[in-house]
Amino acid sequence: MGHRHDRDRDHQRRSGPGVVAVDHCSGECVGNHAARSGNRFEALEPVRQGVLRHFGGVEKNVAKGLSLRHDHGSNYMSGDFQDEISFLGIESSPSFTPPARGQWRRGRRSSAPTILTLKENFLWVHTFDTIEELRRGLQDFVVHYNATWLVARYGYRTPSQIRAEQRGLAQCPPANLPLAV
Repeated sequence: MGHRHDRDRDHQRRSGPGVVAVDHCSGECVGNHAARSGNRFEALEPVRQGVLRHFGGVEKNVAKGLSLRHDHGSNYMSGDFQDEISFLGIESSPSFTPPARGQWRRGRRSSAPTILTLKENFLWVHTFDTIEELRRGLQDFVVHYNATWLVARYGYRTPSQIRAEQRGLAQCPPANLPLAV
């Protein structure tokens, strides 16, 4: 039996690379993409999806204050990738680990369980004849994961439940309390 990265590489040869973006605070997959090549432009697609979904558009500084954790792989360190996230107002936060093997490892250490779940329950148990099959399957799995997967580190709540709670907190008006002098 090979190592896990061998399984990633073998699967990638059969179908192609897939990339995902995971919200560190909720464990939610906010974007996903599959393509024949895993280049820097393909790596941007899940980021754009997440920005469009949660910030309402893809325009200059729309995601100001957001930090993107990524590895030191050439796709993420490329000028095109860095210029695009900078345009969106996203701060680049490269991790201090060597680039991961395969295209599936993204985000902070705390996002690793989400990525591992994706690998163990989707990538390693299915094969795809075409990139389109992989893309559709990945989209379906992400929807299922976000809506139904109970995550222990979030009190056995789903990523969608955590996101809804975060939105509710963000919409609470601040209390008009006098400041201490």
